[in-house]
Amino acid sequence: MKTTNNTVLITGGSAGIGLELAKQFEAAGNKVIITGRDAARLKKATDQFPGVTGIVSDVTRTADVDKLVAQLQAEFPGLNVVINNAGRAFVHDLALAEGTYDKAAEEIETNYLSVIRLNEKLIPILREQSEAAIVDVSSIVAYTPNHIIATYSATKAALHSYTVSLRHALSKNSSIKVFELMPPLVNTEFSHDIGGAERGIPPSVVAADLLTAFEQDSYEVRVGDTAYIYELSRTSPDDAFAVLNPA
Repeated sequence: MKTTNNTVLITGGSAGIGLELAKQFEAAGNKVIITGRDAARLKKATDQFPGVTGIVSDVTRTADVDKLVAQLQAEFPGLNVVINNAGRAFVHDLALAEGTYDKAAEEIETNYLSVIRLNEKLIPILREQSEAAIVDVSSIVAYTPNHIIATYSATKAALHSYTVSLRHALSKNSSIKVFELMPPLVNTEFSHDIGGAERGIPPSVVAADLLTAFEQDSYEVRVGDTAYIYELSRTSPDDAFAVLNPA
């Protein structure tokens, strides 16, 4: 997959991993569009990178997604890379008697169902391009759950499964390449409540690894400790669980 002269859409691109992806893709010579729910945060992001286009849009709202797709068709007909980065996570104790369902419902809508909907609506545009890619951003917990973000972990496991199947389906009759970006704990505001500031890797590492994966057509991008957990989950699932869930 080429790394320059692409038109790239990044959902959840106003902060954290998404913003770093926007920064590095723009620096590599790509046209970048980012979306986010918060207009003020989006403006702050595009003020930092004037070459990046910001569109206020909530991936969980059908009307927003339909409006976004129409705008992309009209203004960015050369769109050929979609990075599904928007996410939602709650730190939650499953032993509590209430709140689990509501939190899980919000996570699965943002982290899983919204990805399927956006991909479905944008695949026709991507098919028109000579080279195209979808990137679904999952997580290390797609392989082994972390009990304090158990329902978030479940959504990323579902996303991983869907992404593998999507890659297989599109490989048969299209030029669309499907990547899965799997970060470990990253030092972002998103991961603040689970120790990202103390133990997380810089988001710049995640973005750089995706660009390298594009160059090499390496479709499962296991960043940092994710590669170790992946191998451990295959050989000793209990040990992998213990690593992500220390006593």
